[in-house]
Amino acid sequence: MAIGGGAAVPIRRLRNISLNPNFGGEVMVVSLGCEKLQPERLMPPGAIALVDQRTLQEAPLDVVCLQDEAHVGFMSMVDSILRQADEHLKRLNARRRETVPASELVVGMQCGGSDAFSGVTANPAVGFCTDLLVRAGATVMFSEVTEVRDGIDQLTARAATPEVAQALIDQMAWYDAYLARGRVDRSANTTPGNKKGGLSNIVEKAMGSIVKSGSAPIAGVVAPGEKAVQKGLLYAATPASDFICGTLQLAAGMNLHVFTTGRGTPYGLAQVPVIKVATRSDLTRRWHDLMDVNAGRIADGQATIEDVGWELFHLMLDVASGRKKTWAEHWKLANQLVLFNPAPVT
Repeated sequence: MAIGGGAAVPIRRLRNISLNPNFGGEVMVVSLGCEKLQPERLMPPGAIALVDQRTLQEAPLDVVCLQDEAHVGFMSMVDSILRQADEHLKRLNARRRETVPASELVVGMQCGGSDAFSGVTANPAVGFCTDLLVRAGATVMFSEVTEVRDGIDQLTARAATPEVAQALIDQMAWYDAYLARGRVDRSANTTPGNKKGGLSNIVEKAMGSIVKSGSAPIAGVVAPGEKAVQKGLLYAATPASDFICGTLQLAAGMNLHVFTTGRGTPYGLAQVPVIKVATRSDLTRRWHDLMDVNAGRIADGQATIEDVGWELFHLMLDVASGRKKTWAEHWKLANQLVLFNPAPVT
């Protein structure tokens, strides 16, 4: 872990991931002991809003340090980790589902393996669903800086306040500077797979990506690694990488994920359910046990954008309620979490 300039991004990201509601407020840190990022810096006092019921005082951070002199041999370390984890699991297993309104949802929207149909079928249907969620009082995040950068004027025009518009501009500028330091041309996105699927350049891709955000006003902007603190439609500034974007949205508090794809991907997260929406009926036919919603029916003339949007909305409620499982959950498909670490490493 870098500790130099820019290290605040991965540090706050790790902290906010651990505090995601899907983890139930149970935080345990396994530390080597001599790493640059010490547990006390990762989770400073007050970071965990828990109280030790035995003393009615703030619960201390649970840390297993492998270099502790009490550990004699590898199995001693393993036993300590399992013993501490068991205490957390007992509390988690005592939890029961509670009925809450749809306004409690925090949904992350993302696309990957996009094709020429992404901006015609799946993403517009997701955008319709986004508007439904926002009207229900939920929080919805869309992201991917390089995939909206060329349509920034569309976003600032929808900003709820001048401050939100400026925050959008500031995040684009921050990322431009980040790419410039690495001498990276953002036009490297569009990928070869995108082009094979019919997307010729990043401007086309941006237009299709923005459609996922629907038509609601943009209520706020979430910087990389920060936690969302308001409801409504939010722009979470993230790289376009599927894995980094999903991890950052998780840090922002996402508890349900919607992922559209035209070329196909087995993308999944262990931390939140991932609903995958196919842009084409042929992809749904071939990947029938990976795609949850077939938006290709729009292009086939079998359904409207509104039809598929409502289908997705009801599926999201069923998945969040535990009534249905996504294919990613069924197959236990989960990517590793990938940290966005723009700082230098010594």
